Amino acid sequence: MRIFAFLLVASLVICSCGKDQEVEDQALIEDYVANSSKTFDVTPEGIYYSLDGQGISEEMPNINSVVKVDYTGYFLDGEQFDSNLPGAPIEFGLTQVIEGWGLGLQLFQRGESGTLIIPSRYGYGSSGSGPVPGNSVLVFDIKLYDF
Repeated sequence: MRIFAFLLVASLVICSCGKDQEVEDQALIEDYVANSSKTFDVTPEGIYYSLDGQGISEEMPNINSVVKVDYTGYFLDGEQFDSNLPGAPIEFGLTQVIEGWGLGLQLFQRGESGTLIIPSRYGYGSSGSGPVPGNSVLVFDIKLYDF
């Protein structure tokens, strides 16, 4: 019985930690959006996006698309952690990148630029990756050339 009680308490703590991070991410994102000059919409998953509306077609990629993009990634404080610029656009499959990109880029039309704000659970989660610490909300400026 003690083991069951321990496992129950441990699972509640683990689950509540994820929920706490979601709440923290949401508050950070809402503060960022409130202080931004851009207008953002939000997906059901909680990914914020702002698109320039300058697409050259109404076609949008799907999760199985291979996209060609320019991008710059930075944290909410403006510190840049990644970019392919200057240089040629890069290509990759939407199933090969963080989940936030796979979900967010499906909102872009061919030729459109925009910004994605990705909660940590759709980025690198609690573990982080390379220069991205765990539980980091990520911001990406993206130009979708083709797919």
